[in-house]
Amino acid sequence: MSLQVLMFPCLADNYGYLLHEPESGQTAAIDTPDVTAIGKALEDRHWTLTHIFNTHHHWDHAGGNLALKNDTGCTIYGPAGEAERIPGIDRRLENGEQFDFAGHAVHVLHTPGHTLGHIVYHLPEETLAFVGDTLFSLGCGRLFEGTPAQMHASLQRLAGLPEETRVYCAHEYTEANGRFARTVEPGNRALQERCRQVRRLRARADPTLPSTIAQEKKTNPFLRTHSEEIQRSLNMIDMAPVDIFTRIRRMKDSF
Repeated sequence: MSLQVLMFPCLADNYGYLLHEPESGQTAAIDTPDVTAIGKALEDRHWTLTHIFNTHHHWDHAGGNLALKNDTGCTIYGPAGEAERIPGIDRRLENGEQFDFAGHAVHVLHTPGHTLGHIVYHLPEETLAFVGDTLFSLGCGRLFEGTPAQMHASLQRLAGLPEETRVYCAHEYTEANGRFARTVEPGNRALQERCRQVRRLRARADPTLPSTIAQEKKTNPFLRTHSEEIQRSLNMIDMAPVDIFTRIRRMKDSF
């Protein structure tokens, strides 16, 4: 039976996610940004939390671990590289590792950049990926711990996933990201249409997620260092992709 994904807003701009398998009843929270919101989502659907899948150690991703574990006895999975900073961690996940969740394969991808140990949970059979703060729709995470080269490599790794893969990001940043993206590639028609769509969605307070890998490759400047328009706008024709990425990230930091 296919997995169900429940997405709900919490905190200022985070999304909470529950991954549920109806037959077994197993339910995983992808990160723990808001204990109250997660608890209400579980209660409303009469689901029992069995797992937590942490992408990285930041408080709005792992801050609710212990409270939820104390309430439910759930098992906490997280990046081995940040195990000392993941509260209550039970299983330390390494790059390339695979594990089973309710009969479904989960692949672990190490995506350093935002933090050094950040991981992504990719479920190929379900064509979905929980990408935390590595990739955002029309953007990417800030480099709090990693280098531009690390983040660029991480994003290229995600861009190599099947194009139909649904991308579940941890924050609702798409509208702001789109305003920046248009400054470096204003002639991109796919980006223009995506921004119009996003404005309509946000006017109704609807989420702009999930996106897809295909959509991000067409519109996200951090995945488009090959774009001639972007290279011209930065005066970086035929320069190394990682250098172009570095310039775009620095521009976005001060936008």
